[in-house]
Amino acid sequence: MTYFMERNLFTMKNKKRVDVYKAIDLFAGIGGIRSGFERIFKDKIEFIFASEIDKYACETYYANYGEMPYGDITKIDEKQIPSFDILLGGFPCQAFSIAGKRKGFEDTRGTLFFEIARILKHHKPKIVFLENVKGFKNHDKGTTFQVVKETLENLGYKVFTQILNAKDFGVPQNRERIYIIGFLDHSVEFEFPQKTEKKTKLSKILEQEVDAKYTISDRLWMGHQKRKIEHRKKGNGFGYSLFDGDAEYTSTISARYYKDGSEILIAQENQNPRKLTPREAARLQGFTDDFQIVVSDVQAYKQFGNSVAVPVIEVLAKEINKQMQTRS
Repeated sequence: MTYFMERNLFTMKNKKRVDVYKAIDLFAGIGGIRSGFERIFKDKIEFIFASEIDKYACETYYANYGEMPYGDITKIDEKQIPSFDILLGGFPCQAFSIAGKRKGFEDTRGTLFFEIARILKHHKPKIVFLENVKGFKNHDKGTTFQVVKETLENLGYKVFTQILNAKDFGVPQNRERIYIIGFLDHSVEFEFPQKTEKKTKLSKILEQEVDAKYTISDRLWMGHQKRKIEHRKKGNGFGYSLFDGDAEYTSTISARYYKDGSEILIAQENQNPRKLTPREAARLQGFTDDFQIVVSDVQAYKQFGNSVAVPVIEVLAKEINKQMQTRS
């Protein structure tokens, strides 16, 4: 009996349906990339496999998609993953140890991108969709990005890359991320979407009634102000960031938001500022209110900080869907 049959956490559907694209979700987190694709492809996409190592993220994934991701991708044989058409992955950024002459695919060994590369090499899906932080482009003096791009090209993909900012696509958050999209069909002329003219306001995502526990203490507020003054004296811009409902966008929410909330504090009249609630953090990333939050506040902040701006994924999925429809 195979590993997958023993685990039996996914219901693998073997019956092929016309025009339904099979997809896998790697480094899935809470399924933000999946969510964007499902909103666009609707019943034309079927997720047959997901992998995520964080147990709390897996709990959230299961609560919202009814499927428990498999664990450590490094321990899963690519041959046991059913065939698929689309690979999605928000993989971690790691430097490659390159000695001597570049060997493309071999250079990726020892990194988590290698797990993506080996699965692509075996299955050759039509599309690969990857997301990473903006700094990935210049990580290790550009070597990391170059190896990833060349590896994808050597595996047969025509690669398109672009850095997009969530605030340009109806999300009230300044969040820049790089998107790497590869097509097996080299006739594809993919175009990244232009920024929308639609303006947003933070007030649209803020809850009307918020528990007092999200208001920061006098001690924490004093500490934030003191550190900001110290940074200002040194001539840098570090420190807390304060916003109100009229702000068009916030700074980037990160996985460390649970620590002190300093990157996004919400002003309150006649009292200390407050942190975003987990639901507001979800909205800030474009998750709809039916998305279930089943973990503690600490874990929820980590999960949304690590996730993606879903509306950006949507506009990219829309263009990908258009490309696929014209070639079906």
